[in-house]
Amino acid sequence: MAASDVPVDLGRDEAREAAVRELSDPAYVSDDPNPLERAVDWVLTRLGELLAGAGGMSGFTAFTVVVAVLVLIVIIIRLRVGRTGRALRSGDKVFGSAVMTAAEHRAAAEKAAAAGDLAKAVRERFRAVVRELEQRGVLDARAGRTVDEVAFEAGQALPVLADDLRGAAVQFDDVWYGGRPATVEGYQRLVSVDGRVRG
Repeated sequence: MAASDVPVDLGRDEAREAAVRELSDPAYVSDDPNPLERAVDWVLTRLGELLAGAGGMSGFTAFTVVVAVLVLIVIIIRLRVGRTGRALRSGDKVFGSAVMTAAEHRAAAEKAAAAGDLAKAVRERFRAVVRELEQRGVLDARAGRTVDEVAFEAGQALPVLADDLRGAAVQFDDVWYGGRPATVEGYQRLVSVDGRVRG
């Protein structure tokens, strides 16, 4: 609209429509904060209000309140995006629906490793370890057992292997649920744990 097209006296409705047209321009929206920025701003505002209200508290009490709030924020973030959140979302179950022997899982792991699919090799080798423990009576055969339960229960029954089993469980979890890349060295460590369980 040219300057000469703008009426000198705008009515209320015309002014409102002109303002809506102007403010709907994407140039005004581009600086709006994204959801994360809004969430951080909200937390900081609440924290500021808390600190402003803490004026009557002793320094130690105010410090304790701030630390407690920060710890709570870290816990919430950890639950949402960390390993704990992944575990809650995935259930961290070791086995799928198929029932295979330790030897069959071992063979599947070797086949996957030979094909260069190290993530699958890690998964199948860890499953071989768990199935071996079940077949030897160290663990009861139970559907839905989690990775952490395997490490804890097997570590209790075989204390000499507790650290190895925990490391194997962490590797399985990190690769299969955490999306970390599997490595040849990591897979070989699982092969070693499998050999110690068998021996």
